[in-house]
Amino acid sequence: MKTLAIKLSALVIIVFTSVSINAQEFQGKAYYFSKTPMDLGTWGARMSEAQKKQMGERLKNRLEKTYVLTFNKEESIYKEDEKLDALSGATDSWGSNFTPGDQYKNVKTNTFVQDQEFYGKQFLVKEELQKLDWKIGTETKQIGNYTCFKATCERTAFDVSWYNFSWDKLRNNDAEKKTDTTKKNDVTNIASEFMEDEDNDMIAIEAWYTPMIPVSQGPGDYWGLPGLILEVNINNTTLLCSKIVMNPEEKIKIEAPDKGKKVTKKEYKEIIIGKMQEMRDNRGRRRG
Repeated sequence: MKTLAIKLSALVIIVFTSVSINAQEFQGKAYYFSKTPMDLGTWGARMSEAQKKQMGERLKNRLEKTYVLTFNKEESIYKEDEKLDALSGATDSWGSNFTPGDQYKNVKTNTFVQDQEFYGKQFLVKEELQKLDWKIGTETKQIGNYTCFKATCERTAFDVSWYNFSWDKLRNNDAEKKTDTTKKNDVTNIASEFMEDEDNDMIAIEAWYTPMIPVSQGPGDYWGLPGLILEVNINNTTLLCSKIVMNPEEKIKIEAPDKGKKVTKKEYKEIIIGKMQEMRDNRGRRRG
């Protein structure tokens, strides 16, 4: 702890000699790159190397993403930099249904707002900003020009990916119904089971933050550390800051999204599951 205190003290001196923070004028932009390895499972074992390469190109928009975090001392807005598909020249319309929209955080008022579009319908997910139980360590590393400290925490699978959907879980639910005839094909019941499983599944989070930029901000809904978070590792996904622009000439007004039906995270998850169950049921009836 003594070593950590000495390092932090040295960084504080650097901060206050290099950056003057004013809540009204100070602003920064951090650019992040997200990468997730392609996992084709047992299906991939039957594919040739050429097929795997082609599949990798098709999935590139889902496995590799870029984001921009615009922040000041109190607020931030995090947006994906949407790219065109390498092969078709189109955006990934299917994947966009299950990716996070623009995310707004206000660490002073503990406000979190996320803009979500799902099959053409606009939703506004608004909740209190979730406090993360960070454990700060003494390990350091350099990310670009910034000295960073390691911090870890645990989150439920629901908190990490409430906007996402898994066909596997729906198939597992169908399999359970065949062996347990008392189970009801009710959307609310299915959604509750999904979320109960995700609430019990804990995921380890590793983050690296720099006190050289003393704002309690970070990508997505990550925050609460004594410095800007430059890297987050979640399961097999790494989110890494590639560039930081302090006090850019063109100021951007940071505003929370305000359009769409207001829902909670759990309500939104239930909507997703209900829609996908409906699509599955309709497909089954057409085949019958």
